[in-house]
Formats: sequence, structure tokens, C-alpha cells
Amino acid sequence: MEPFLLEESEYFTIQSWCNDHPNLAAGFTTKNGGVSIGHHKGLNMAYHVNDSNEKVTANRRIVANKLDFPLTNWVGSEQTHKNFIWEVTKEDAGKGACDYASALPDTDGLFTMEEGILLTLCYADCVPLYFIHQKTKAIGIAHAGWQGTVKGIAKEMVEVFKSHGMDPSEMEVAIGPSITDKQYIVDGRVIDRVEDVLDNGEDKPYVLVSPNQYSLSLQKLNKQLLIKAGIQENRILMTSLCTSEQESYFYSHRRDKGKTGRMMSFIGWREDV
Repeated sequence: MEPFLLEESEYFTIQSWCNDHPNLAAGFTTKNGGVSIGHHKGLNMAYHVNDSNEKVTANRRIVANKLDFPLTNWVGSEQTHKNFIWEVTKEDAGKGACDYASALPDTDGLFTMEEGILLTLCYADCVPLYFIHQKTKAIGIAHAGWQGTVKGIAKEMVEVFKSHGMDPSEMEVAIGPSITDKQYIVDGRVIDRVEDVLDNGEDKPYVLVSPNQYSLSLQKLNKQLLIKAGIQENRILMTSLCTSEQESYFYSHRRDKGKTGRMMSFIGWREDV
């Protein structure tokens, strides 16, 4: 069953998580309903792609209003395809929310144990990973392109949860919309890095399709790495939504040849009022 539900034209939610917890906002935006124009037409959520600051902020306010989560409580980062995780507190609220200059530097994963903060990251084909430990309400998100994936950002996030006393077997993870294997062709240089993180005899998340060209499933690879990090397979949700194939919903860096906007993953607990 597809775990991501189109809640409104502007965003999908992780249906089971949000049904179980009405105060939880967790999902992935679409490209629809915003005010951006040109290559970024629609609901571009990223400041770093040469869209106007005013239009991106307007797009974010649309989503903030629909989620009932004030933009002043959002946190965003400068994503650099690495594996650094920032432990977010209330003091970080608003960083990267209304401009790129204030974003958390050199960060591809966000973790918090506090309510009233919306963790946000931007994508146009890379894999969004969502983490939750329901007993403590700890949450996290990670940006896993091929580089972040082989650098172990999924495991790094699990280690952050463990450092706060949480058992990985009690955690849940959702793997969100991204480019899927049919559309994601890479060369042997990337596959060599993938092989470095796989065990001997482990099922391969890639297939040779032509000389030195491989179809790679980053979703499957991240699932394998999450299981090795201690996450139970039955606690991992994985979408079938493809950012490249489903043009009516998503921007895609590959499909659009780099001239495109960005969607946003988000997760946060609304404060009780």
C-alpha cells in the first residue's frame, strides 16, 4: 500500500503516521499551487536555484498555512551531499526558513526531540528519509542522494537516535518520493562506491543495462543500509512515487536537465494549544 497520500494539491502526507498522530506534520510537497514562474513554475521551495526570494517565501507561506505550522518555526539547511546531522533545538527556529543565508551550514540531516519545530529539506530527485521514535517523539529527516547514501547518512541518523537512548528496533522510517531505478542510470564509478557499503553476497540494488551503465535503486540501497543499522524491515515504509516519471506532481533534476525547482520534505510536531 502506498504510504504517501496526496492530502492537498500542494503536498503528500505519510498517511499512517499522521493518522496516528494528528499533531504530527510529515510529508512531501508537490510542484503545484505556488507562485514561481519560468523553470521553477509552481511551488518551488528552494532559495538556492535562482528563483526570487519573495516567490519562494510566498510558496513556503502557502504550505505553512495549510500545515498550520508557522514559517518562523521552520528550520532548513545548506545541503551539500554529505552525512552531517544537526541536532535542532528551539534556538534554531527560523533558520533557513525565509532565506538561504541563515540556513544551517553543510548539513544534510536534521534531528530534534522538541515540539513546535518543522524540520525541512529540499529535493529534486534525491531520496528523502523520515525517522520517528514514537515513545519519545524524536524525529529526523535526511537528504540521501547517491553521495549521502554511500557516505552513510541513514546510519548516521540511527546513531543520533541511539545516542539519545533509543533502540533502533523501536524506530520507524519512511522512504519518500525520489527518482526510481528505471530513470536513474549511473556509471561504474558510482557502483564502485555502492559496492563499498554492501556486504559480500548481499542482494544488489542495481542492474547492468549497457556497458558501464547501471540502473540503480537508491530507495532499495537505503532500505538495505537502514536494516543493517538496526531498523526492523516491517517498520520501513517505502513509496512507489517517482519524481522523474510523475511530472504532474514533481520537479526532477534529471528530467528537467538541471533547470528546475525543488520539493520539500517536512516533519514536525505541532505544539498543543
